[in-house]
Amino acid sequence: MIKFGTDGWRALIAREFTFENVRIAAQATVNYLKSQKQEGLSTVVGYDTRFLSDKFAEEVACVFAANGIKTFLSHEICSTPQVSYNTKMLGVDIGIIITASHNPPEYSGYKIKANFGGPAAPETVSNVEKFIPELMNSNFNPNLKTLSEYIADGLIEMYDFKETYLNYIREKIDIEGIRKSGLKILFDPMYGAGIRTMGALFPYCEELHADHNPSFGEIDHPEPIDIMLGLLKARTAQGFDIGLASDGDADRLGAVDEMGNFVDAHKIYMIILKYLHGYKKLSGKVVGTVSLTSMVKKYCEKYGLELIETPVGFKYSAELMAAGGVMIGGEESGGLGTCLHIPERDGIFNGLLLIEAMLNRKMKLSELVAELDDEFGVHVFERVDQHVTQEQKERILAAAAHDPEFIGEFKVIEQNKRDGFKFFVEGGWVLIRASGTEPLIRFYAEGDNLNKVRSLIQSAIDMK
Repeated sequence: MIKFGTDGWRALIAREFTFENVRIAAQATVNYLKSQKQEGLSTVVGYDTRFLSDKFAEEVACVFAANGIKTFLSHEICSTPQVSYNTKMLGVDIGIIITASHNPPEYSGYKIKANFGGPAAPETVSNVEKFIPELMNSNFNPNLKTLSEYIADGLIEMYDFKETYLNYIREKIDIEGIRKSGLKILFDPMYGAGIRTMGALFPYCEELHADHNPSFGEIDHPEPIDIMLGLLKARTAQGFDIGLASDGDADRLGAVDEMGNFVDAHKIYMIILKYLHGYKKLSGKVVGTVSLTSMVKKYCEKYGLELIETPVGFKYSAELMAAGGVMIGGEESGGLGTCLHIPERDGIFNGLLLIEAMLNRKMKLSELVAELDDEFGVHVFERVDQHVTQEQKERILAAAAHDPEFIGEFKVIEQNKRDGFKFFVEGGWVLIRASGTEPLIRFYAEGDNLNKVRSLIQSAIDMK
């Protein structure tokens, strides 16, 4: 019932995500920390805007405190990047945030953050998981004191994660320059943990879906992708220079140009890469997942940068960034990190970098996108998450494993099996990845026109 995926444990509130199971997840984390045989353990705990997130976070904090671990508990809603930053800044051993990221409102989740300020390594998460079965089989039910008692004991300290993070942002980003520019910014936190952040930096910034609403109102799920940002696109086209959106825990970014056109995560990655390397003259390794745009490889080859390809999941980029020498790392789903920041995805920080790029390069967002097309050619991307029967899933994966010579009408010229099955064709590629926990296959495709992209995806779905 408690299973950690690529980005933490997520489950339905009151069905699997219960106070009992949250206590087990917290105690498993404690047991892992104690197995490292370190003294003076400490942690931070934060929470997003979802139903009961604050109460789940308090429960986690109390479990840690009951085990003698000093815990800094957020006194209000905070984002995943805020928890990651404070994990590093306070020098604690581990960070926890109660969030289900971009899942629908009936979900909650439990994410683990490493002491370097980014996602915990897969090995760490796996080691935490190992303690869960024994706890569940023993009907673990600790006799906890109240939150106020642990505060009085000095084991729990209420802490302002948001203000320390915002002060840090003010040091890293030219906030005053953005204010003076007169740039009109529209921000949509999608009722997620990004509320009360952009407005704190720019009081004149207009916002959508910025109230605390655990049901997310009319938003099905807070994911800043094209089909979810209709209102942001329409409003941005009515006189704003840029529209930005962050997901449920504010670690991912969506963007809209001044004409109301959605700018996908691949182009955001490339614009920031060009800004860091071309304008700021920074250098270092470039890290990207197997699902990221081919423009990254073309850029690295053109300018002699080392490119490291990883499986899907930002945690792989974070590990490399924590080791040093990485300029930028990220994935196709809207998350990226840079050497200017902690090794963590951050929708707010990256949105501000986009604005800086516009101002310093004296270009509109649409012009920065057009520049990519001019330099690397047109790159169109789509992703389809296809629910399939187990029989269909096995059929598609078996066909992909047999090294097909064609995907539909397109001849395969190269393959990549780093994470799933990626087939390159003339002017494009398609990636097939299966979910390990449900009958779902994800199809990613990029090409030089939309018809090719959709044809590649449909041909992959129809593979026999």
